[in-house]
Amino acid sequence: MISLPLLALLIPLVGALLPWLLRRSPTVRNAVTLLIPLLLLVTVVKMVPTVLAQEAIEVTLISVGPGLSFALEVDALGMLFALVSSSLWLLNSLFSFGYMYPIHGNSFEGQERYWSCFSLAILAAIGIAFSANLLTLFFFYELMTFSTWPLVTHSKTAEARRSGRIYLGILLGSSTLLLLTAIIWTWIITGTLDFSPGGILASSDATPGQISMLIVLFFFGAGKSAIFPLHQWLPRAMVAPTPVSALLHAVAVVKAGVFTVLKIATSVIGTDLLIGSWGAEVVAWTAAFTILLASLIALTRQQLKERLAYSTISQLNYIVLGAVVAFPAAIEGASLHIAMHAFGKITLFFAAGAIYVASRKTSVDEMAGIGRRMPWTMTAFLIGTVSVIGLPPMCGMWSKWLLAEGMIAAHQWAFLGALLLSSLLSIAYLMPIALRAFFAAESEGSSEHGEAPWICRIPLLLSAAACLVLFLWPGVFARLAGMVG
Repeated sequence: MISLPLLALLIPLVGALLPWLLRRSPTVRNAVTLLIPLLLLVTVVKMVPTVLAQEAIEVTLISVGPGLSFALEVDALGMLFALVSSSLWLLNSLFSFGYMYPIHGNSFEGQERYWSCFSLAILAAIGIAFSANLLTLFFFYELMTFSTWPLVTHSKTAEARRSGRIYLGILLGSSTLLLLTAIIWTWIITGTLDFSPGGILASSDATPGQISMLIVLFFFGAGKSAIFPLHQWLPRAMVAPTPVSALLHAVAVVKAGVFTVLKIATSVIGTDLLIGSWGAEVVAWTAAFTILLASLIALTRQQLKERLAYSTISQLNYIVLGAVVAFPAAIEGASLHIAMHAFGKITLFFAAGAIYVASRKTSVDEMAGIGRRMPWTMTAFLIGTVSVIGLPPMCGMWSKWLLAEGMIAAHQWAFLGALLLSSLLSIAYLMPIALRAFFAAESEGSSEHGEAPWICRIPLLLSAAACLVLFLWPGVFARLAGMVG
């Protein structure tokens, strides 16, 4: 019988093959495209009770040598990431139909490549989530980059190709020059790459200087977390179709980066070694700077997707900051923020996509009065906005509350100030969009349009509803986040 973690990898692998095998039967292909994410979600959910009971789920795929293997292990942090990826993959697949077909019909270019790469990206996300060691994680981390690059360059325009080169250059450059160096150095010091509660390096003979150097290499090597100065790939990637933007920001790519950061903090370096190290100080101050810089840049961007991209850069570095501060509440808040930010941000991107489908509008200046034409969409946008800001009654409040609690416990008042100031700035760059949509007058010459099709609105409304439900009942995500550390 196939183990559940292995099955969770095989399902998206099959999903990557089927679009090519069924290319002559588009109706069957489209049905399977929704069935595969549902099967993955069911498989992941079946493992939740075992993880909550703190029972091990382990699978060794290939043993390469002493301390080196490709192996899977399901723990609380990995389960949290897998739940986010699998649940939002289903919504994003449904939204993709609503986004693509009203614009291009059944003949939009590269359907097979699009759906196949989407599945490979989720395969990589699940592989990262369930990695038992750094070798396995690095393999799937790189697969994530290569599988999403064709999605970023999907339109094949000159701008898309240029953005794709920046995407590959930053992500591959940071991972091969920094992350891989840190992984090899860790193996030389410890003789193993297997994750360990408390950290592989905690029981090693590494000097404080070596530990700090490894912290810097690991955290900056995880370029998908978009820490300064490795953040430029993210706004450039907004040239991709909006469902791909949602994949990048909420479902897989950036969450793979911050998951890697948290995994390294808790299972490679260890929180005891992080606290007080100069390497952690360097990363923490850089993350705080990134939080504020990205928030300020977001204020100046008039393209809606670009503004949301800089918002994501800021929000991701909340997680990086929580990981390096390394106090229990900060780790718990950073872990929970993976989920809470994902549901809020995917709601905003779904809304941006629905606006484009209905009106072809992409600029913040064009949103005035649009709420009266698209009340469902802009109400969902408002809900996503409140959640990303971190205000009640939306789920983003809980992770930000815990992060702030962690900063207070660590007496990191400057970092607490960065989080609070960033939240105020997020009000300034997000809330006026929603308010002007409902209360400002439409500009003259606005096109006549209504809501996007229901196939666009259903996933949008479900993700918005999740923001409220997870505030009232953070449930399994909160329990899993509380087990991390």
